Amino acid sequence: MVTRPRKKKVKKPDGRDPEAELCRILVKTSAIRFGLFKLSSGKLSPYYIDLRMILGDANGLRTVMDIYEAMAKSRVGISSFERIAGVPTAGVPYASILAYRLAKPFLYVRKELKTHGAGRRVEGQLLPGDRILIVDDLITTGKNTMQVVEATRAEGGEVQNALVLIDRQEGGEDALRRAGLELHAFTTVTKIARRLRESGVIEDDQYEAILAQIGS
Repeated sequence: MVTRPRKKKVKKPDGRDPEAELCRILVKTSAIRFGLFKLSSGKLSPYYIDLRMILGDANGLRTVMDIYEAMAKSRVGISSFERIAGVPTAGVPYASILAYRLAKPFLYVRKELKTHGAGRRVEGQLLPGDRILIVDDLITTGKNTMQVVEATRAEGGEVQNALVLIDRQEGGEDALRRAGLELHAFTTVTKIARRLRESGVIEDDQYEAILAQIGS
């Protein structure tokens, strides 16, 4: 039996709890909302996490990028990939900033094949055999991530790792595993919901709604 290494915890140099910091940022930027939302996967959800809201908060964005960078170094290893590809659209800003921080070439994968110019779907230099780290903001079913993986592999890239900030725990990790990928998520929606309830930010019914969505 193969024993997988335990995932290392990401800690900030100043000793603050990065998960607590992320929850604070989510609340400050109104990145988590309750209602009835249709997700990109087509599923309905009683809550929505829009991490694009963090892009409007310079300090929050800096903290989030510190988390991404620490994960890329400690959980994946920067020698394990040559390039970084962003999942459109919400994952692209985070992927591009991470690529800049790590001095790695950045790839942008279009949702659809370009019908003019060079007719490319993967924008940027991609050589056969290049190892690609897929970066997104969060993962739900894994549908969007797999579209990027398939497009990248079709052009010769090798993909084994995907990096996200939040796992909504709705099948994404299993979908990636079946495709031969390992998901590296900083945290899960369960952990976030628990912290928000304990701090009084959300009510018990909102907490239960999040847990019910995981099993839907």
